Amino acid sequence: MPEFDIKKLMGDMKIPAMPDVEAVLAAHKRNLDALTEANRVALEGAQLVARRHMEIMQETMSGLTSTLKELAGNQPPAVRAAKQAELLKKAYENAVANTKELGDLIQKSNAEAMSKLNTRFSEAMTEMKALLEKK
Repeated sequence: MPEFDIKKLMGDMKIPAMPDVEAVLAAHKRNLDALTEANRVALEGAQLVARRHMEIMQETMSGLTSTLKELAGNQPPAVRAAKQAELLKKAYENAVANTKELGDLIQKSNAEAMSKLNTRFSEAMTEMKALLEKK
């Protein structure tokens, strides 16, 4: 059996170049910062939606109270039916408008959070390309 020469074996091996560890760690930190910022934006958006939803509920309850007062009067059935139809129409329009408003708030918040992540992803790909070109 021929002699085993570890130096020759190691000399023939091609070990890939080590990446710039500090650059990789800095990139990971920027990734975490972007993720943290996107989460902050999403949380603030969720809080805004929750606050607005609560305001809408309060407005609805207040409106319901005044509606019940309007309908409590002694009026002929035709007048009462017309009022009920008008109030129902108004309630439906308010519900649609409120739903659209909440949906728009959610969409805006999600778009802002995704924009932050997309920007960071694009930057990370540029950084990776630059690191690989250094070799």
